[in-house]
Amino acid sequence: MYSIGIDLGGTAIKAGIVDEYGKIIVKDKVPTKSERGYEAVLKDMADLCKKLIIKAGIGENEICRIGVGCPGTPDKTNGILIYNNNLGMRNVNIRKELQKYFDLPVYIDNDANVAALAESVCGASKGTYCSVTITLGTGVGSGVVIDNKVYSGFNFAAVELGHHTLVMDGEPCTCGRNGCYEAYASATALISQTKRAALLNKESKIWQACGNNLDNISARTPFEAERMGDKTAKDVCDTYIKYIGEGLVNIINIFQPEVIAIGGGVCNEGERLLHPLKDYIQKYKYTREETPSSTLVIAQMGNDAGVVGAAMLTE
Repeated sequence: MYSIGIDLGGTAIKAGIVDEYGKIIVKDKVPTKSERGYEAVLKDMADLCKKLIIKAGIGENEICRIGVGCPGTPDKTNGILIYNNNLGMRNVNIRKELQKYFDLPVYIDNDANVAALAESVCGASKGTYCSVTITLGTGVGSGVVIDNKVYSGFNFAAVELGHHTLVMDGEPCTCGRNGCYEAYASATALISQTKRAALLNKESKIWQACGNNLDNISARTPFEAERMGDKTAKDVCDTYIKYIGEGLVNIINIFQPEVIAIGGGVCNEGERLLHPLKDYIQKYKYTREETPSSTLVIAQMGNDAGVVGAAMLTE
């Protein structure tokens, strides 16, 4: 039997047919175009699933369930997306809408949670009892899996680790608070930190790395400038890594997971990121004298995490 996993994003709807081992048999995507309203979006979602079933050469009777990962706050019990600001959806019954097209169980969860589930089932934290996945992107996504189940609190809104306070009265965050982890450790935050450093040092090689246009700065830029031998860029990278590390220490102190998997484009820096993070964690975590210790790794599932994790959703 197979499952369908759907990753509902602000730009695209990605979907795939996934086997019981987490392998994607076929996958495809279509634009979300959320401005059309949720009915049109969910119809496109259903049409994409039907297209994939045909492409895979299987019958609908070989599909056992559909899972949907979506940004925002889900009511997992009733299959309702309670709130999402980017898609403009409030109290949308995704289960009911998809069951207009399929006579199948439909499950939903937050997109960061399903990514964490994918890593736990067949990725970097496979085989662990407790794991945490952190995604450093536009924001800081997070998910916790305990005993093969996503932990989401009594109201399905838990584990917003990007919104624990890192710096009291610090940088403003999109959530309305100040000093959130996301405001310091996201790729968006790194871009802002790099722009500020470039403006303060007009001789920095950051300008060369971005073609003398600050609008071209990405999360990769400070690392590129650092490799050119630029001290300003090195300071930016070192400070950013400390911000990430401070948050990871907090997470370890709270959850004591066997594995923390970190993902996002910035993780392409590999050991430049991992080595100092491991040192920082070992130096500052509360259990630094205890064994065994949490292991920090790079997430493995990449862009397929949302599809695979959604396909693994159950009650």
